[in-house]
Amino acid sequence: MAPYEAFDESAEVHGRTILDVVDDALARFSESYRETAYDALAANGVDDPSPDEWYPQQAWLNTFEVLASELEPHILDRLGEQIPDVADWPDDPTTVAEGLRSIDDAYRRNHRGGDIGRYRFESVDDRTGEVTCRNPYPCEFDRGLIRAVARKYAPVESFVFVEERGERCRRDGDDACVYTVSW
Repeated sequence: MAPYEAFDESAEVHGRTILDVVDDALARFSESYRETAYDALAANGVDDPSPDEWYPQQAWLNTFEVLASELEPHILDRLGEQIPDVADWPDDPTTVAEGLRSIDDAYRRNHRGGDIGRYRFESVDDRTGEVTCRNPYPCEFDRGLIRAVARKYAPVESFVFVEERGERCRRDGDDACVYTVSW
């Protein structure tokens, strides 16, 4: 699989998620970014997203692809950093490890239907772990998401470092990427 290609045609994204990302996260950068996203959604059959409806994940992924190709190259990384603040997210994590484990729960709150993919965290030691992202979102987006979650729960004095590691990568046609996270 490649990024921007849904694992399952029945996978869906919640309308509230789309609206939060476009109207809140993207609007933080630029109104024109917001407009680009709405134009891309409309081109994929999502003309006026409702917060109470579900939409094809593929339409949402196509929007991400447009954002990556038409806007600044780092936008997906920066967008990923905004997700914990704007998406429906568990509010019980208190540590970096719990926060990184909560990514999968948050993902499942905002996606449904068929094989949507997953996020899996494994602790390596007290201040290092690995996050395996088996989903159709681009590497840059996941890197920003992981970094934001780790920073949110890390001690103030910590420096959070996220690095893509491993033999697998979605850019190379695999369906997963592995990130090492240190804090």
